[in-house]
Amino acid sequence: MANDPIHIVGLREFNKALKGLDSNLPKGVRLALNEAANLIIDKAVPKVPSRTGRARRSLAARSTRTTARVAGGGTKAPYYPWLDFGGTNGRGVKRPFYKDGRYLYATYYEHQDEFVGVMAQALNKVAEDAGLVID
Repeated sequence: MANDPIHIVGLREFNKALKGLDSNLPKGVRLALNEAANLIIDKAVPKVPSRTGRARRSLAARSTRTTARVAGGGTKAPYYPWLDFGGTNGRGVKRPFYKDGRYLYATYYEHQDEFVGVMAQALNKVAEDAGLVID
């Protein structure tokens, strides 16, 4: 079920143009991509199993100016990748391996159109806030 990532043609040039107008404007692009990533987080959190809630709380948007990213796990929930993708944990407990995961990627594939819409709206708002005309 591995879908291709979404590529925004001209995003690097858009960032460069924004930086030419004002060096602070490209930060808005990162925030726009975080907004789209947060959509996936909001939809995935209820699917993640919870005993303490740490795995659910570990999901966070980590976008850059050119890439929308969602991270899970970290020091507070180092077992999150095992929950999502499977394999054998440090105690020898096996969980069936799913290449596309159970939660994040599945949610992304399920809501990909909505994700693109949120991302497009947020990027349009960044452009409008910079005084650019969107056609």
